[in-house]
Amino acid sequence: MNALPARPSQTRSFSTIFLIELWERFGYYGMASIFILFMVEKIGFADTKANLIWGAFTGLVYAAPAIGGWIGDHVLGTRRTLPIGAAILAIGYLMLSVPTDDLRLFYASMGVIVVGNGLFKANAANMVRRIYEGDDAKIDSAFTLYYMAVNIGSTVSMLLTPWIKDHWGWHAGFMVCCGGLVLGMINYLMMLRTLRGIGSLPDEQPVRWDRLAMVLGVGFASVFAVAFVVQHQEISDLSMWVAGAIVLGIFVYMIVKGSSTERAGLLAALVLMVETLLFFIFYGQMSTSLTLFALRNVNLDWTFLGFAMPAWSPGQYQALNPIWIMLLSPILAWLYTHFGKTGRDLPIAAKFALGFVVVALGFFIFGMSGGTAVAGKVSSWYMIWGYGFYSLGELLVSGLGLAVMARYVPARMGGFMMGAYFVATGISQYAASIVANYAAIPENIDDPLQSLAIYTSLFNKLGLLAVGGTVVAFLLLPLMKKLSATHGASAVVDQSAAGGLRTVGAEE
Repeated sequence: MNALPARPSQTRSFSTIFLIELWERFGYYGMASIFILFMVEKIGFADTKANLIWGAFTGLVYAAPAIGGWIGDHVLGTRRTLPIGAAILAIGYLMLSVPTDDLRLFYASMGVIVVGNGLFKANAANMVRRIYEGDDAKIDSAFTLYYMAVNIGSTVSMLLTPWIKDHWGWHAGFMVCCGGLVLGMINYLMMLRTLRGIGSLPDEQPVRWDRLAMVLGVGFASVFAVAFVVQHQEISDLSMWVAGAIVLGIFVYMIVKGSSTERAGLLAALVLMVETLLFFIFYGQMSTSLTLFALRNVNLDWTFLGFAMPAWSPGQYQALNPIWIMLLSPILAWLYTHFGKTGRDLPIAAKFALGFVVVALGFFIFGMSGGTAVAGKVSSWYMIWGYGFYSLGELLVSGLGLAVMARYVPARMGGFMMGAYFVATGISQYAASIVANYAAIPENIDDPLQSLAIYTSLFNKLGLLAVGGTVVAFLLLPLMKKLSATHGASAVVDQSAAGGLRTVGAEE
């Protein structure tokens, strides 16, 4: 009998997912960098309407992977579903690039992007989980580097897209986002062989064309449903509540029906997912209140060591987040691996608690900026340092959020629970838009001093909310330690039982 071919190395497999995730995030964050400004400056929406449309849109963008993860696990295959989602995303950005004032196309493009992201996002993360399954130290490091892929792509696009918009118009900026997805798909197909043997059961079976047709048909209908939802706040509110109730209900059902060891891991994942949900309320300010703050109250001319630096467009300030992420990710990944080898790594719950500490510092920096404002304009350096702490907190919370699912959730639930994580993220993104509306500037106010007071008040309150999150996270540490120990003991037994089944010859 011929031996089965060895699986490709973890490094090569991870590189393939890393690169397509990089290009997908290039497209998404390029779009995000100008989307709310497009609604406020080009279409003429009020802050409140733009914030809520953005919140409903991003809420659905993040909730959709719950279904996409299930499709990858049980219908089409994780490895196959991922590039289909990327292709649909490219179509959505192409629709945004059409130079027309017809809002029907604008809303329909949001529906296409939601469907594409649903098929892409959970499956990309689940592929990383499958590559490093069973190795907790490497999972934390891998997901931190995977998170860095997000930020390499978003850095370039957040700097490039607003610049292109300023020089060639809004729709040219959206076209660049489409181009990024096309390059990502080409790269993925060229490196597909590095993912041999990695994926879900349908990936190893012949393509079921009837299933593919069904998925695409449901996706087409979903475009119109999303376009309707984002235009009606009452429906958006109801959708988020229903989604949250369904995910929580299934989570509770799995906890009740699972074994005692599975129950411990699922409870730990649930606690950390709730903390992640709180974090994304802060994260959602980047595309809403912080971007509009940059538009109205940040001095775009700045200096470094006495030298005048090029002025940034308001949308480009969002790039400070991924720039800091790229600087900090390799350091944290190295620290996780180093301390993991010596047995001194902090538990993931403690990393979450520290994340809230630095997020609070970031928002207090934004809040205190008003104290040195000149004519209602604050120095860009407040944005730089505020985003620095904010981004470190993001790495400690959101950057490890996917690792929580990979570490604590049983493999048989992997695709769905990855999706459930994104549903929680979507709910908090919508909540973030509601929070951002506390700093919505009335249309009759055009005095920078008045808008400055409104924005800094919100930022200081968010800093206090992060302090509250810190306190709760530290109080939960003893419970998390107990749950993690119970789950860890079962994982050792499971790995010992499965030790003889691993493929010999796989390059680590």
